[in-house]
Amino acid sequence: MVLSAVTGVSSPVTVENIPKVESSVTESTVVKQPTRKDIENMMSTEQYVRQYFKDIPIMIQVAKCESRFRQLDPDGEILRGVVNKKDVGVMQINEHYHLDQSLQKNYDIYTIQGNTAYARELYEKQGTQPWNYSKACWGKYLPKDSQIALNTK
Repeated sequence: MVLSAVTGVSSPVTVENIPKVESSVTESTVVKQPTRKDIENMMSTEQYVRQYFKDIPIMIQVAKCESRFRQLDPDGEILRGVVNKKDVGVMQINEHYHLDQSLQKNYDIYTIQGNTAYARELYEKQGTQPWNYSKACWGKYLPKDSQIALNTK
């Protein structure tokens, strides 16, 4: 193969050995697969939560209080509760009470998508009751008529 018009070279350059691409090389072996941390960083957890719960503002405050908008810990592992290690992710869904049910409904509470989707379903059925432990933090953001949010009808 002869290369010409290379910047700084006035005469053509001949390349003797052209590397061959192995036929066994596929896109999946060449492209780096993103880690869970990479995916989370594409959109910050806080941005994701604020967008996902824009129609339920109290759930944004719940996420802020429960996890400070974190789905993963600094090592890229699922964030676990300080008081209860079975609380996981941005919405601190408790594995003991909710893991089996979340799996039956095809929610992966270890992903931000599954964690927030399952939290939405919990909210729709029970209001903010599952997060009452942190109510001292988020309770001041409840609307004046908080019957729906508290599920105290």
